[in-house]
Parts: sequence; C-alpha cells; structure tokens
Amino acid sequence: MSKGALESRVVVIRDLELTAKIGVYTHERQDSQPIRINLAMTVGHAPVEDRLDDTVSYDAIVEGVKALLAEGHINLVETLAERIADLCLEQDLVEKVHVRVEKLHAVAEAAGVGAEIIKSAPPPG
Repeated sequence: MSKGALESRVVVIRDLELTAKIGVYTHERQDSQPIRINLAMTVGHAPVEDRLDDTVSYDAIVEGVKALLAEGHINLVETLAERIADLCLEQDLVEKVHVRVEKLHAVAEAAGVGAEIIKSAPPPG
C-alpha cells in the first residue's frame, strides 16, 4: 500500500541509439548517421494495478520512433523532436513529454548536438 500522494509518474526511455537520415548538408542527405534519443513522459495519475494498460509501452514508443525514421529524410533535429513528441502524446496516458534528440557525429569536438523540447497534451474537452 502506498504511503504518499502521487504527484506524477514519469516513464523514461534513455539513450535510445538509432540511425537516421537527418541534416541539411549534402553529406547528411547521402548516409544515415547515429542519433541518440531521450524521452521522459509524464503519465496520468490513474491507479497502477500492475498491468501494461496502466502505463505506456516502451516497445510501442520505440517502434513508433523507428517508423518515423523509416519515413525518410528529415532536415532538422527540431522537426524530429516535434514528431516524436506528437507520437508520445498520442498515447492516452501521456500528459507531457520531454524529448532530446542528438546527432552523435555532427561536430567532432562534441559528444552530441541537437535539440530538446517539452510539449504538453491539449487540455481535455
């Protein structure tokens, strides 16, 4: 039995490494490059009964991200972050999502460069 009031629940997918056709430069249009995605999804306050229906499926989100990448070339990491945020917010329980997308080899001196966004679901009604 829980002893405190639940303020929020956050489901995370950390350091998801995939490849993507992303970028505005000619060399980025020719080959896929490694990217790293981090997600933090604030989910509804519904009681948890130890069932998958009570939360967000990691597999469904990861497969959705892979499908987005398979659609073709994307110019900006900001665009990809927005699309991933929208994908997450399609899940009924997700109220807010924090998305970070990084290109891992875009700048030799950096571990990664990219964008972060935070997006909330529209209010009900």
